Amino acid sequence: MLPDGLRVAGVDEAGRGPLAGPVVVAAVILDPARPIAGLADSKVLAEAARERLSDQIVARALAHAVVVVEATEIDRLNILQATLAGMARALRGLDPAAEHALVDGNRLPKDLPCPATAIVDGDALEPAISAASILAKVARDRLMVALDARHPGYGFAVHKGYPTPEHLASLARLGPCPEHRRSFAPVRRLLAPGLFGE
Repeated sequence: MLPDGLRVAGVDEAGRGPLAGPVVVAAVILDPARPIAGLADSKVLAEAARERLSDQIVARALAHAVVVVEATEIDRLNILQATLAGMARALRGLDPAAEHALVDGNRLPKDLPCPATAIVDGDALEPAISAASILAKVARDRLMVALDARHPGYGFAVHKGYPTPEHLASLARLGPCPEHRRSFAPVRRLLAPGLFGE
């Protein structure tokens, strides 16, 4: 049990599973004096509810930070290490700083700026983690819509980079674009020698 009055940050990510685009990590310290109704795991919320809650979190939280870890870094580090690095960066970006962090999942980054607790299914259990999951999901969805305009034909605005049948079909037809994660098997199989300087 954490003492009352401690600045506790929730930390979560969006986009570990997609074949394209970044993983986005958010950290949020909620303000007990400005509660936000309806916080939940972003995956169970409708898009309109996520957008509304995201605006409220930004307006009412004591602190929030959103970090984008690009596909190139994911390929260099692997998705787990890239996510953990993003979590540490997001926590370091909070002002005021967190005194404790609640991190969704079962792994903690090594170089955190404060003590932390890993919580499996934390996005459904802890309001601060729910808030972080909402910020991360909304930010990532907006990025994928922007990437759809930059790389038309893949349907990023619809499937957000996840390996849907439509995405896999467009990937096979068009080949990978620079936003695709080359270390992920469905993309790696399609990469011709020499593509992207390899």
